[in-house]
Amino acid sequence: MKAIRSTFYAIASSFLLAGALAHASTISGTVTNKTDGKPAAGDAVALLDVQANMAEVAHTTTSAQGHYTLTEPGLGPYLVRVTHQGAGYFIAAPQSGGNGDITVYDVKATVKGVHIEADVLEVETQGNQLKVDERYFVHNLSSPPVTQWSQRSFEVVLPPDAAVNGAGAERPDGLPVSVNVTPIGKKGLYAFNFPIEPDKGSKDTLFQISYDLPYDVGKYTFHSLLTMPADNLAILLPKSMTFADPVAGQFKSYNEDPSIQTFIYRNVPAGTPVAFTISGTGSMPRPQQSNSAATGNGGQPGGGLGPPIGTPGPLSKYKWWILAGLTLMMAIIAAFLLRRPATAGVAAGTAAGPAGTPQAPPASAAQASPGDPKPPLLDALKEELFALESQKLSGQISAEDYEQTKAALETVLKRALKRDS
Repeated sequence: MKAIRSTFYAIASSFLLAGALAHASTISGTVTNKTDGKPAAGDAVALLDVQANMAEVAHTTTSAQGHYTLTEPGLGPYLVRVTHQGAGYFIAAPQSGGNGDITVYDVKATVKGVHIEADVLEVETQGNQLKVDERYFVHNLSSPPVTQWSQRSFEVVLPPDAAVNGAGAERPDGLPVSVNVTPIGKKGLYAFNFPIEPDKGSKDTLFQISYDLPYDVGKYTFHSLLTMPADNLAILLPKSMTFADPVAGQFKSYNEDPSIQTFIYRNVPAGTPVAFTISGTGSMPRPQQSNSAATGNGGQPGGGLGPPIGTPGPLSKYKWWILAGLTLMMAIIAAFLLRRPATAGVAAGTAAGPAGTPQAPPASAAQASPGDPKPPLLDALKEELFALESQKLSGQISAEDYEQTKAALETVLKRALKRDS
């Protein structure tokens, strides 16, 4: 553990030194349209300053061969955005002359091959309210690969008395970002204006929405439906709460985790009314309460959850990830990187980007001075955490190495956040 932490400190120091020495540099790459396999000619390319409310600081257009070149005006971190047929595609700006190649896809409002792999509701109580975090893991298996995007790319149905607290989304290979959801039509129907890109290997698009429900009488019946077919609809509850299924046999209980209850409705057709009743009170276990279970089951990731639920068991792939609060951790890191406001001069030049552009959360009270250096260490931490979680998902790292490395990364992250707050 000490050796790993020392090694990371050395790596982090090298990032800081490299950032301090870096000045304006050139980014170049090729944009390829994976729908037809050809270079994407004439697409707009922009360089966005992550710490200046996604201000556009440089822009160009791809050549007939799909090539582009941009000049970084300073230290970064930056994102490179390509806009193809109205949808935005992003990469983190490469450092030290690294490769800036980007993949894009053609866009359609409705794409065959898009469906929900898992709709997961995590429910708990707080006072006289139900707190609900709902996450949708959405596959795009289109062939040839095409992005589904419109003003209503993904629609969700919530209880009509839901009070939405916030929403987010994550591309198959991108940062989690804060997004807006728009109420449409009848009460309870909301739309995400966010592209559903083709899957990248096992990674799909994630949508997340958090909302409160009135719970004065200690009992609530959900009446909802899914706007597209779903392989799994899962309800996660504290052990102290009670679940009732009005339609006998619609949901099945899977008691594989000692700290929570899991109820799953499989192969849900689009438009099928779904109802279930929640009663009682309780809170979901926090990450620190689940650490011991997370290293069980022979030391495999997600230990304590037991074997996969059926075949192929997609929920098991996500269940430990949800309970570990990974989405929240990533969002906190992303929010910190995005929270610093632009200076007046930069902000004035910021243009609204295409749908799916990462949004900066409201600026904090602490204003960064124009001369403050950007923290490349935090960008490095973000990349390391993403890479670590990807390795865990794919089984490329042991449970012991994962826990040790994550602890070292989080130690440095906490110190960096404390120093810069």
